[in-house]
Amino acid sequence: MNRTLTFEVTSEYDGERVVKFLREAAGLSYRLVRSLKQIHGSMLADGVPVRSIDRLKTGMTLTIHMPLDGGASVEPVKADFDVIYEDDDILVLNKPAGLAMHPTHNHQGDTLANAVAYYLTERGRACVFRAAGRLDKNTSGLVVCSLNKHAAAKLSGSFEKEYIAVAQGAFDGNGTIDAPIIRPDPMKTLRAVGENGEPAVTHWKSLGTKNGYSLLHITLETGRTHQIRVHFASLGAPLAGDEMYGGKTDRIHRHALHCAELHLMHPVTGEKMHFSAPLPEDMQSLADWIMKKE
Repeated sequence: MNRTLTFEVTSEYDGERVVKFLREAAGLSYRLVRSLKQIHGSMLADGVPVRSIDRLKTGMTLTIHMPLDGGASVEPVKADFDVIYEDDDILVLNKPAGLAMHPTHNHQGDTLANAVAYYLTERGRACVFRAAGRLDKNTSGLVVCSLNKHAAAKLSGSFEKEYIAVAQGAFDGNGTIDAPIIRPDPMKTLRAVGENGEPAVTHWKSLGTKNGYSLLHITLETGRTHQIRVHFASLGAPLAGDEMYGGKTDRIHRHALHCAELHLMHPVTGEKMHFSAPLPEDMQSLADWIMKKE
């Protein structure tokens, strides 16, 4: 089974080689173009097979037959998640808290990768799990997966997320946390703010505060591991429920962080797309408590 992409050659590429058009106009990665060169008939100009070194003419229709993955990269295991959007190139879903992204020595079958593999296999679309970005195990919210190599290359770094969080601290107005993040012990996942770390910038806006808890809207300039959790913990205001970084679990039993909004440009059509996911019950309950007027 192939994913077919079709492009019209513009005057800008008149007389140029196929490879230049594919890399520049079509946005195909070097690796994908190299793999297409090995498959006869994967590149057609007006229905006729061409090589990457052949030259194009204005008005030609260039068709690319992109082979899909042969099968799932992990064991398909059924698990619940909500599908927000799906087409031939991307899958946008709402990940529940408690579901790790990828298999590890501690989580072999109970991960989002396994769940997506099951979902796609059931629909005859088995493919390698390629999530653009990642969420911590106990972070809920939006995740976008690419369903082919071209989509994966185009999506990399070309999307924006907005988060809702609850921090244990009184925050008013808005602000920015600009503090590098280090990994003190390479054998542990724990991160910390420290000199000579990786640059990390977090923007926040307070939506409300009550009894030492604040409901926050958060956006990121960088995407470091545990960035939001580490940044607020460094201020003495860890996320509610985040035991790893000193949060209390009296009001929520996992760190209060949810990816609520996702903005991206479709990797094939170029369409600007926006997705949202409502707060799960545990965070909604906490948010309602903070925002409720006494």
